[in-house]
Amino acid sequence: MKWKTERFGDVCTFVRGPFGGSLKKNIFKEDGYAVYEQQHAIYDQFTDIRYFVDEEKFLEMSRFELFAGDLIMSCSGTMGKIAIVPSGIPRGIINQALLKLTPKGDLSPKFLKLWMESRNFQEQIEFLSQGAAIKNMASVKTLKEIRVPRPPLEEQKRIVAILDQVFADIEKARATAETNLKNARELFDSYLQQVFSQRGEGWIDKTLKDASLDFGRGKSKHRPRNDESLYGGGYPFIQTGDVRNCEHLITTYSKTYNEKGLSQSKRWPKGTICITIAANIAETGILDFDACFPDSVIGVVVNPDIATIGFVEFLLQSFKAILKAEGKGSAQDNINMGTFENLKFPFPPVNQQVEIVESLNNFMISIQELEKIYLNKISSLEELKKSILQKAFSGELTKNKVEVA
Repeated sequence: MKWKTERFGDVCTFVRGPFGGSLKKNIFKEDGYAVYEQQHAIYDQFTDIRYFVDEEKFLEMSRFELFAGDLIMSCSGTMGKIAIVPSGIPRGIINQALLKLTPKGDLSPKFLKLWMESRNFQEQIEFLSQGAAIKNMASVKTLKEIRVPRPPLEEQKRIVAILDQVFADIEKARATAETNLKNARELFDSYLQQVFSQRGEGWIDKTLKDASLDFGRGKSKHRPRNDESLYGGGYPFIQTGDVRNCEHLITTYSKTYNEKGLSQSKRWPKGTICITIAANIAETGILDFDACFPDSVIGVVVNPDIATIGFVEFLLQSFKAILKAEGKGSAQDNINMGTFENLKFPFPPVNQQVEIVESLNNFMISIQELEKIYLNKISSLEELKKSILQKAFSGELTKNKVEVA
């Protein structure tokens, strides 16, 4: 049986949160009237709440108050995330980044939420928010014209029950894949620890400086550091994020220095090992080109008579957990040069280092293949969820059970 459809504006009341800064001086209190924000819709949770205490202001804004069974939708920046308001939340109002939807008549809030999560609705939201620098649902009037499927209440309940079961199965499968992914990564870390803890004959403890031709922090003398006159030339400038996002080899960069930028910095050669000591701490990568970097990154130019580049980079990875622990307790969660100047690392003879690196590379390739399988599984489960939603709201979900592979 084909479902009837109705205007969104006829099946729900719409209230966009208030604009303006009238509440700013009153929020950040420990108690009072809650202000519900975009994060509550995005993460479907109603904790981490800010409050205001002006009762007169709350009464003036009563039409923005939330009640159990209402839906909230993010409508600025991250668009189209939906949550159902549970019972028992602190009394409060929405802010300007949320749209409050109150279903009318026998329209099930859960059925409506699931429909709003479907590809059809999300694509319409995407279309309506195009053209702005920051995505924003500018026209609630246009949103009200979207057609909403409205089957009989019993059919709504049946669809919700099927989807609840199927999505529970999908989440169980996703949790298993994510656990397997985590275990694969931990297996490699464990193997690293094992390799560098079982020292053999001829292993000698040295500092990184002892094993280097050049060792030190990057340079960025100019202030302010973000002066645009330093950038836009032909000299790669590596930042902590570039190191964090690489897979052992740094092959990309997001900014470049010009001649002025180069003159106040230092150019490190291809093959330099980079170690982050601020923000993204203890991340490592090997330069695949000559580059500059700031003093939040340490550079290590390995002495080939003592060590190989690959060995040192794997060695630093094995110590990552320890190095991170060294950096806890500061505002930026950072570590400093002293951490590396005083810490000694185990170095076997160079020929053994070559063998160790070959073994680690082979093991890493195997682990990466496993990770690829689990990541593909997680992605496929997300696509399956979208596909099932699409079928459900096209009237095609007629079976009582849908198999989750």
